[in-house]
Amino acid sequence: MKSSGIGGQAVLEGVMMKNKDKYAVAVRRPDHKIEVKIEEYHSVGEKHPIARFPIIRGVIAFIESMVIGTKTLTYSASFYEEEEEEKESKLEKTMGKLFKEKAEAVVMALTIIASIAIAIGIFMILPLFAAEFFSGLTDNIKILALVEGLIRITLFIAYVLMISQMQDIKRVFMYHGAEHKTINCVENGKELTIENVRECSRQHKRCGTSFMFLVMFISVVFFIFLRFDNLWMRMVSRILLVPVIAGVSYEFIRLAGNSDSFLVNFFSKPGLWLQNLTTREPDDAMIEVAIQSVEAVFDWRAYQEGERQRSGKMKLLSKNPIEEASVTKSNDEEDTLDGLFLNQETKETLQKSKQTKSKVVDLKSAREARRARELETSSLERDLQRDSLLDGEEDDEILRALDKFFIYEENKRE
Repeated sequence: MKSSGIGGQAVLEGVMMKNKDKYAVAVRRPDHKIEVKIEEYHSVGEKHPIARFPIIRGVIAFIESMVIGTKTLTYSASFYEEEEEEKESKLEKTMGKLFKEKAEAVVMALTIIASIAIAIGIFMILPLFAAEFFSGLTDNIKILALVEGLIRITLFIAYVLMISQMQDIKRVFMYHGAEHKTINCVENGKELTIENVRECSRQHKRCGTSFMFLVMFISVVFFIFLRFDNLWMRMVSRILLVPVIAGVSYEFIRLAGNSDSFLVNFFSKPGLWLQNLTTREPDDAMIEVAIQSVEAVFDWRAYQEGERQRSGKMKLLSKNPIEEASVTKSNDEEDTLDGLFLNQETKETLQKSKQTKSKVVDLKSAREARRARELETSSLERDLQRDSLLDGEEDDEILRALDKFFIYEENKRE
């Protein structure tokens, strides 16, 4: 099926699912009940057309996903804070005095900026300086850029391995698996039940893990072809090109979600493999949370019905009514037209009739058709057969075409 467009994220003891301008967070509370919160988020792309351009939309989508992700993580964590209210820190008091009701939004913005800065420092700048240790072995910029890229990918995988050993993160990764399995269940046309979700894969092409791996991989390609002899210029280029690399990676993820081509599947393999580290098999309680999150913002039944109808129409459109003149009488019958010898003029006449739909010709079996050809077809019989083929519809061009056909049949018998 075509990509549903729904995406999500694992949070603390829960799952967030986003569909267009709505997202829902479903959290398993300490009392084991499921709390579902629905919010609206209007993308910048809805207000500014330029934000929908390729590459640019990827950068905006990445930033917006971080905003929603940070907000939903904070919400899910609020259910597991200690009952005793902690004293406010000096920083929180200062922020409250300076920004008042906007203090929370400012703190969130600063958190996102700090997270991006740390990620750039660890995965972009650190590999650059680490690669300089090999400059004594070679002065080839492309080789050094390749070494830098290998260090960057190694650091990323090592980071994922390290955090996957933390107990709290393991549970988040289980919810991550529930998120993927639920979306796969919907997009595979299955009813959204715990049993069906359990059988689905926990890997998905549009995963954030695949996106991050692509950022690392595409950066290698970018920096191999960028030549800067000065170390500091190379560092500035790493920082400035992060949005471009993120935008290109987003476009590939977007393509991968709607394509099954060999090349797309081939380049998606490393990211899917890495998801084995960032996802775990969820239990049924986690799957239940993910299902409620989906159903809060997405009508999966309507989506599946629409995809089935679209698939049926595509199959009908793929058939050529002229080449496939032999039509079955019913699903249970295998009788076909033994021969329909239309000349080129008749074929062209049939094709010009845009308003006439393809007709289902009710024919006898091959044995009965052979016997019928031995009989003289009277004018009345020909008219009756012609009316049967037309099913009551009147079209002068079709009438003339069928007259030519019956005349041809009579001449052949003579």
